[in-house]
Amino acid sequence: MSVIDQPSTQTPPPPPANDDGPRGLIGSLLFALGVLGILAIMLALIALAFVALIRDDSGGDAGGSASALDVSLSEFAIEGELSAPAGDVTLNIVNAGAIEHNLAVRELDVQSNNMQSRGVDTLALGELEAGSYELYCSISGHAESGMTAELVIGEADSFEPAELGDEHAGLSAEEMDQLMVDSMLAFPAETEGLGNQLLEPEILADGTKRFELTAEVIPWEVSPDEFVEAWAYNGQVPGPQIRVDIGDKVEVELTNLTPMGTDIHWHGVHTPNDQDGVSPYTQDPVATGETFTYNFVAEDPAIGMYHAHLHSQTSVINGMFAAFQIGDNPLPYGQTVAGVEIPADLEPAFEEPMVLNDAGTIGLTLNGKSFPATEPIVIDEGEWGVIHYYNEGLTAHPMHLHQFPQLVYAKDGIPLDSPYWADTVNVAPGERYSVLFQADAVGTWVYHCHILTHVERADGMFGMVTAMVVNPKE
Repeated sequence: MSVIDQPSTQTPPPPPANDDGPRGLIGSLLFALGVLGILAIMLALIALAFVALIRDDSGGDAGGSASALDVSLSEFAIEGELSAPAGDVTLNIVNAGAIEHNLAVRELDVQSNNMQSRGVDTLALGELEAGSYELYCSISGHAESGMTAELVIGEADSFEPAELGDEHAGLSAEEMDQLMVDSMLAFPAETEGLGNQLLEPEILADGTKRFELTAEVIPWEVSPDEFVEAWAYNGQVPGPQIRVDIGDKVEVELTNLTPMGTDIHWHGVHTPNDQDGVSPYTQDPVATGETFTYNFVAEDPAIGMYHAHLHSQTSVINGMFAAFQIGDNPLPYGQTVAGVEIPADLEPAFEEPMVLNDAGTIGLTLNGKSFPATEPIVIDEGEWGVIHYYNEGLTAHPMHLHQFPQLVYAKDGIPLDSPYWADTVNVAPGERYSVLFQADAVGTWVYHCHILTHVERADGMFGMVTAMVVNPKE
């Protein structure tokens, strides 16, 4: 038997304590992974047992569980997941609108932060019992314009989630079409009350033009059979127009019958500081039942307006606004703009204010009325007309007149050096734009804000819509 065939009687040496070779490294890794895997399985089993314990304590998945609901805000609506089982509820909120919004829950007296456009916030409501909870935007005028919704909390053991709101749910295409057509054919609808009426002055011995205004809260029919609580001057929304000549002495006596103090600011009108109407800086608030008299000289031409300044977040958006004009309309007589000549002897068929609002009890309106109660503009073929836009609302409105371009010739009453034509004119809050157009085509032409949710909803046309009716030339 050779040496190599004989069995060894020596004990093999132990492996090195630290084998840096490839096989040693792989073995170490496999050993470590095995240990980690066992730990992961143990942690997972502990987590599952903990979840099961929680579910057992809370009555199972059907009740007592936490709900996180996605809610979207816009002009002017609250939409999204608006139902949950009884238990802990959190609202994940996104502002999908163009202006600032927040979300409040009336019964709980809690509110999110104010969010700018595309802003987000989370509102923890805590443990809620079954029932209904009112959601709303607490920014003045937004709830009144439609930003309300119902959060429905169901019994934990019988809860079924509501389907996401579909404004057309259950309606056929023909039914949806008919709703829209019927709403449009209801125009123009008659309602009580008419705003923008010209206020005639009393002429005093020294030639002063004296006007009397009474501020009070009144019922106002904003659309057929829809009465709201409006804040008004002389019982109308918008308040009465005031027109004076350059150089006139103006006296306005204000009597306050509203439930809080007020004043009048002459927006876009030059006055002495103590007549600017901003209490308490330039005057004391006019208390309920009291009277205050403003006196100033109409020194400069203006396409201005007047409205309350104190508590304006309530009084103005609810109706206390009106047009104030000093001097003649600053038309571009004889100018040629983009190839169109404006007659030097132009006499417009009408010159009227169109006051825009989107908030408060008045809501989305033109001159204090919502379609189909808005007043049509009637003109004969070939005639020219003038509209002065006044935005007393909270957001901008792109005003679009079908068929007829609008010549923008003055901004805030100041004549433009370069008038321009536009089919849509965007009017921001506080702004005034003066536009001229010629009605050169017979028919009924729609005239509206081009933010489409300001003019249409599931049950038909509403809000900031009117029409221009052009009659054939005789």
